[in-house]
This record gives sequence, C-alpha cells and structure tokens, in this order.
Amino acid sequence: MPKITNERVEEVLNKVRPYLQMDGGDIQLVDITEDDIVKVKLTGACQGCPMSQMTLRAGVERALMSELPDVKRVEAVE
Repeated sequence: MPKITNERVEEVLNKVRPYLQMDGGDIQLVDITEDDIVKVKLTGACQGCPMSQMTLRAGVERALMSELPDVKRVEAVE
C-alpha cells in the first residue's frame, strides 16, 4: 500500500479541488497525523457552509480513502 505523504494527498486533493472551486471554495492540506488522519481546511465559500461536512465526508474523504487506503479519516480544522 502506498505510504501517505503530503504529495500523495495533494494529488488526490487536486482531483476534487475543481468541484469545490466551481462553488467558490477551496481546500488546503493542514497536516497528516501519525495515526493517518488527514486534517484539511475548507476555505472560501466552503468555510462555514452548512453542506461542508457532507462535502468533506462524501467527496474529499471518499476520494482520499479510495486512493490512499491507509487514511483513517479526514477532519476539517479552522
């Protein structure tokens, strides 16, 4: 299984980023913890959007876990 690296996570985020940007938002990688939790920051229109948790789970987390099975979960940080 591929090791989780910033570069690998950014590759996956770059695939979902255009969908966020279409709605005026974006996403930034903040950290990857030792226990394989990816921390991201939603920015622009995504920040504070009532649908942001669904976007995070159904879109971002699903994409990351599909391509990087070691990812345990994705968390949004401020």
